[in-house]
Amino acid sequence: MGNAYEVYAIRYATMSPRTPHMNYLAPDPHETSAADLDYFVWLIRGEGRDILVDTGFNAAEAQARSRKLTLNPVDALAAFGVAADDIRDVIVTHLHYDHAGNLDRFPNARFHLQDREMSYATGRCMCHGALRHPFSVDHVTLMVRHVYSERVTFHNGDGEVAPGVTLHRVGGHSDGLQVVRVETARGPVVLASDASHYYGNMQRKIPFPILYNIGDMMEGWEIVKRLAGHPDRAIPGHDPLVTEIYPRASDKVDAYALHLPPSRSFVK
Repeated sequence: MGNAYEVYAIRYATMSPRTPHMNYLAPDPHETSAADLDYFVWLIRGEGRDILVDTGFNAAEAQARSRKLTLNPVDALAAFGVAADDIRDVIVTHLHYDHAGNLDRFPNARFHLQDREMSYATGRCMCHGALRHPFSVDHVTLMVRHVYSERVTFHNGDGEVAPGVTLHRVGGHSDGLQVVRVETARGPVVLASDASHYYGNMQRKIPFPILYNIGDMMEGWEIVKRLAGHPDRAIPGHDPLVTEIYPRASDKVDAYALHLPPSRSFVK
């Protein structure tokens, strides 16, 4: 099949409790409880390289936003046997605080970002508090510094980081949100990131409430499905179910093997 990578979801934080209105723009009025929100970074391993998808947040950001940080993602990677200094490529799906912290912790990495995300995060939309809230100005300005240090590769729509690892802009949640398609032994796995926080967002076709463009978000679900080729290979960005249905891959850290089949299906 050519390139076949291993893909791991590494959980580093959790937010609980939550209400249905925090997870769905228009929840079922009969719902009274809601799933926790898990925070992940993703590791793509194969062809002699480790590629990191997103960089999570640190203790200072967790305190500022009242989040429970289990373990800094950099320390979680170390426990999984991956040193931050050895990472050469970091894909940043978007610049929200929980996906683009720790940008100072990967000294040898090149960062892959959509043109539209940098434009969005530094442009006129950031004059509006509701749109600005999920971003950290420190993260965004650090990414600007990486641009000036010639450490950012920009992508416009579709792009490739390595053979079998491709990027695809979907927007919606953030204007430059990109998803990652990875060739694995079980077929292409799509790390949907915040194109769908939960399985339920894309399956019930109800957006997560933090969004920039509702039309792009809904079209994004179709893009993710098409890229994955099968609903079981589309991985939501924050769903605790991921940790329940995929095999645990470490006894030192909450890591789960996404290149292996899930224990149960979410086909609708």
